[in-house]
Amino acid sequence: MQLTAAQLASHLQKSLRPLYAVHGDEPLLVQEAADAIRAAARAQGATERTVHVVAGAHFDWSGVLADGSALSLFAEKRIVEIRIPSGKPGKDGSAALQQIAAVAATQSDTLTLVLLPRLDKATRTGAWFTALEQHGVSIQVDPVERGSLPQWIAQRLQRQGQQVASGEEGQRTLQFFADRVEGNLLAAHQEIEKLALLYPAGTLSWEQVETAVLNVARYDVFKLSESILGGQVARVQRMLDGLRAEGEAEVLVHYTLAEDIRALKRVKDAMNQGRPLPMALREQRVWGPRERLFERVLPRLDASLLATLLQDAHKVDGIVKGLPQEGWPRDGWQALMRLAIRLCRVCAGAPSTRAA
Repeated sequence: MQLTAAQLASHLQKSLRPLYAVHGDEPLLVQEAADAIRAAARAQGATERTVHVVAGAHFDWSGVLADGSALSLFAEKRIVEIRIPSGKPGKDGSAALQQIAAVAATQSDTLTLVLLPRLDKATRTGAWFTALEQHGVSIQVDPVERGSLPQWIAQRLQRQGQQVASGEEGQRTLQFFADRVEGNLLAAHQEIEKLALLYPAGTLSWEQVETAVLNVARYDVFKLSESILGGQVARVQRMLDGLRAEGEAEVLVHYTLAEDIRALKRVKDAMNQGRPLPMALREQRVWGPRERLFERVLPRLDASLLATLLQDAHKVDGIVKGLPQEGWPRDGWQALMRLAIRLCRVCAGAPSTRAA
């Protein structure tokens, strides 16, 4: 059985299954899902809990197997928790998890909870994870994307009896809040809880939120790519400043920018040779959100413009490696900013300028 994190609460109100597998890369949301399952188990008398952390390829699964089949000594019901930080249980672990899943489905006095990171498609279709889903419930915990973050913040504020002002001021307040906590959901949660301590229930003003909320955003270099292709100039500037402050490697940022330009150029060349856009995208392994962004921007790009951008990327490659280029800033981050904004404006449909 498969559930989303949003469906978990209503599911637990109706029934509690003996086996759950929670997988995702957002620590806060994984923790909350696991807490909800544990709370439901405790409400049904599970007061004993054991935790096994699977570490290394030579982990001994015998203790986990014995614990899963043993009777509780101190409580009517208990929780057996298995944490697999790597998401790779190995050959022995695969066999053990299949056995655990089969046994757990027949037990009423034990709740087995398996915690995993985000899993790729190949892992989700493997024998051990399939057994967990067949005999229990799997919950996929997806991250909160940037576009959904203001709404997520508003919902969390509402839980504690607070809300922002209506209309444009409220939207501006939520966008400001989202900018301050982007990429750091645990910090966002802490900032929301702080507002409950500082201010009473009711409407929060822009000034109150601006004063209280710290700048705790964390930026992902691969999310930078989506912002550039999406033509979000202000966000790209903010992300590059944040990546620089966090000590991200210039070469990694350059690789991300250059790879997008190369991919756009290859797909455009394939289209000019008569290949349909969907086929060209598949050939260049452009998938998911990136595929949709490519589909939007490619019709407005021509091969000569992409060739110029590719030459610019080559120059910036030299700059970040210590080789000055005529007409470009000597500082690597300034050169990266110019290249990123130039590509971003092109993707947004604005005219590109050599002085960008």
